[in-house]
Amino acid sequence: MRKLAILTFQSLDGIMQAPSDPKEDTSGAFTKGGWAQDWWNEVMEQVMREAMSVPYDLLLGRHTYEIFASHFPNANKDNPVAQKLNNAIKYVVASSKSPLEWENTIYLNKDFTSEIIELKKQDGPLLQVHGSWELIQELLKQNLVDELRLWTFPVIVGSGKRLLSEGTKFKKLSLIKSETCKNGAIMSIYKPIKTIDN
Repeated sequence: MRKLAILTFQSLDGIMQAPSDPKEDTSGAFTKGGWAQDWWNEVMEQVMREAMSVPYDLLLGRHTYEIFASHFPNANKDNPVAQKLNNAIKYVVASSKSPLEWENTIYLNKDFTSEIIELKKQDGPLLQVHGSWELIQELLKQNLVDELRLWTFPVIVGSGKRLLSEGTKFKKLSLIKSETCKNGAIMSIYKPIKTIDN
């Protein structure tokens, strides 16, 4: 058995859309992309230490996969983030089976819940979700998430895609670990302990 963890960067008001780059996700006429840049380097040092230092596989939505695949395969070979992501197995949820050319990529169809349940039953490293807002909503709805690894930045964005959208199931969580960066961003790792039907 292996666990599934969501790794998300969010603003103080819960926005996770396009934290690193203005062009990352402009859907919904979003114009505030890159809102995490002032805190990025120090947070990424913590992310590398806390979430990317041990083996893991990636579970991605199609849009996040395309963003990653356009950058990391061509990144400097000395880039530790690129090394980790290039070497990981990437499971990609997509509605059509168009070419997925990044090495170590496996396609999951749009009806992916049963496939993920089977993946979790297997031996193997942690399944880690990066970005992938729409996918995260479904994983939360289906109670497939074992950990929430959140980096909360001291900024209020105001609008955009929120990690916990309207209709998210009521859950009680246990805080496993917390650490504050010197720049004010906070890492919080939670484990769901109980789901209460709405």
